[in-house]
Amino acid sequence: MPIMRELNIASVDLNLLPALEALLRRRHVTRAAEDVGMSQPAMSHVLARLRAVLDDELLVRSSNGLSLTARAEELAPRVAAVLDMARGIYRPPVFELANVRRTIHVVASDLHAILFMPRVIELVRAEAPGIDVALHNYRRDVFNHLDDGSIDLVFADADTPLPPRAVSTVIGQDRYAIVMRESHPSAHKKWTMADYGKWDSVVVSIFGDGTSSLDARLATSGVVRRIGLSTPHFMAVLATVAGTDMVATTSMLFAKSFAKAYRLRVSEVAFLDMRLSSTIVGSSVRMSDPVMQWFCNVVRIVSEDVRKAVFGDKSASSPSRRTSP
Repeated sequence: MPIMRELNIASVDLNLLPALEALLRRRHVTRAAEDVGMSQPAMSHVLARLRAVLDDELLVRSSNGLSLTARAEELAPRVAAVLDMARGIYRPPVFELANVRRTIHVVASDLHAILFMPRVIELVRAEAPGIDVALHNYRRDVFNHLDDGSIDLVFADADTPLPPRAVSTVIGQDRYAIVMRESHPSAHKKWTMADYGKWDSVVVSIFGDGTSSLDARLATSGVVRRIGLSTPHFMAVLATVAGTDMVATTSMLFAKSFAKAYRLRVSEVAFLDMRLSSTIVGSSVRMSDPVMQWFCNVVRIVSEDVRKAVFGDKSASSPSRRTSP
């Protein structure tokens, strides 16, 4: 009984397969050479090598030109199938949103959850009903979780330091506003830098470190403000300001969105020329995933539409707007 030994694939010249497939399909050396971009002499040399490797003539002369041997007839469909599978490795994956089943994990503040997520989820359910979204709170090591895949995306300001393997996409612009209740004693006065020393402030502190570029700027003018409340929640800032004489310097986009409901006065601060660029951050490896690219595009479109609507731009897109890149 013969002993079957496993073929060492490393010893086989796989570059011969395209030529073999063309020869078996065309049954003509010159035409096969044209198909794979070889000269006729080079293809003749390859045919000689294939005959030696396979120990079969493969193509033999007949009254109709060249005909396949029995071995070649048996090999032809198998070689074609192997090459088709190999080509499939290099083809871009078929991206059918309706067939995707997965959960996208996003780190977000309540600002993002309230302003963007209702519309984002509406679009996701319409175009990719098999995709779920899970929101997570910020942690100091949040960007480490992009690498291990437990977190897919993180909302962040553009000036947030990023680790080497992270990439960010700008989703919109915002600016700072001074916010107070409509009946605040300073509601109808021009706000000055010195006023920060007169009224207690409410601030958003995502990581609880109390650091602020505004306080650094105030310090250069000899002004120190008292932080009466520090919270990670933007909505808590507005609710607190609405019921006290405290003030807040926060996102104009968010404050304007709820100014009427909370009876707030929202004003741009002339001496604060700092702008807020909002981004969404992901791993450089996973951001090549078409699902991630599509989802980020959804977020960007929703963010743009919210800003247009809040700031009075008539060109905000309609609910039927498509989100595919």
